[in-house]
Amino acid sequence: MKKRILSAVLGIAMVATLLVGCGSGSSDDSSKEDTKTEDTAKDDSGEKTAADYKIAVVPKMTNLAWFERMEQGVDDYNEANGTSVEYCGSPEGDGQAAFVEGLISQGYDAICVVPFDVEALDPVLAKAKEAGIVVICHEASTVENMDYDVEAFDTLEYGAHLMEKINELSDGKGRVIQTVGALTSQSHVEEAQGGKEWAEKNAPDLKVDDQPIVSDDNQDTAYSKVKEALTADTKHEIVGIQCAAMSETPGAAQAVEELGLQGKVHIAGTSLMSVCGEYVEDGTVELMSFWDPALAGQAMIELAVATLNGTVGEDTLSLPVEGYENLTLEGKVYTGSAWIDVDKDNCNDEAYDF
Repeated sequence: MKKRILSAVLGIAMVATLLVGCGSGSSDDSSKEDTKTEDTAKDDSGEKTAADYKIAVVPKMTNLAWFERMEQGVDDYNEANGTSVEYCGSPEGDGQAAFVEGLISQGYDAICVVPFDVEALDPVLAKAKEAGIVVICHEASTVENMDYDVEAFDTLEYGAHLMEKINELSDGKGRVIQTVGALTSQSHVEEAQGGKEWAEKNAPDLKVDDQPIVSDDNQDTAYSKVKEALTADTKHEIVGIQCAAMSETPGAAQAVEELGLQGKVHIAGTSLMSVCGEYVEDGTVELMSFWDPALAGQAMIELAVATLNGTVGEDTLSLPVEGYENLTLEGKVYTGSAWIDVDKDNCNDEAYDF
């Protein structure tokens, strides 16, 4: 499997073009109503379905393999359900807020979004809410202006899970560095926090750096910064790297491999086989964990429909999406149990080949 180097090659200027694609057709709800029938608008229980609503799914950015997988999930959902949920967004994270603002006047019933920068996006989501649009988030439990957030799992627990593996591999002694896509990326920061807190409580001889390395969700940047940190570690104290973003895990692995530190510096992080498979297969990455972004996208859609139908608000909720059948609610956040662990022993399972 060839190494894939992720790169951001599209400009923010593409946002306008993408907005046209996302909002193609009239923004007037009447065109939407004319094309619906009673049969497609309701399921067997008589409740309205996604076919009866205009829904958009907006990723952090469109040019990452992680979110290409989410797009596949939306496509699969549409094919299975005869719906036309739209997947669209900015190629760069810092264009997301402007992109979402452009959707508000286009007649959407619900916007499902994975925020890149919560602080920048929250005021825009307030406008969406004022316009009567249901807002569903993912990887953003502290967003104020949303109806609900749906998570594959508790992010702090996930970060602790990764750190526990590093602790096991390193015999609980040494220094650990962490990477995050951005300090404004809430889920990444929480993963790092969860790992650091676990180490402080359970592994006193495992010292986690106070500040994570920021990669900008870019593999090349992660590679360069991790290699710089490893090269500067002349006493060879670093024994582990915990990576939050999908692109960071292969970047860290490339640095470890080039410096001949396999088996000495242990990597546990988030990624996909399509991006990081070679490093998992050869053992440079000793634990790769993920949740299927395709299923996360589908869960957001189903939660948006349930919200529009007024069938949420209980302490628990079951969505017809694998890993999201038994959601628990705390505040506005629904949490499932959908993380997947892959290592050298099971990486050839076809179920993980995406």
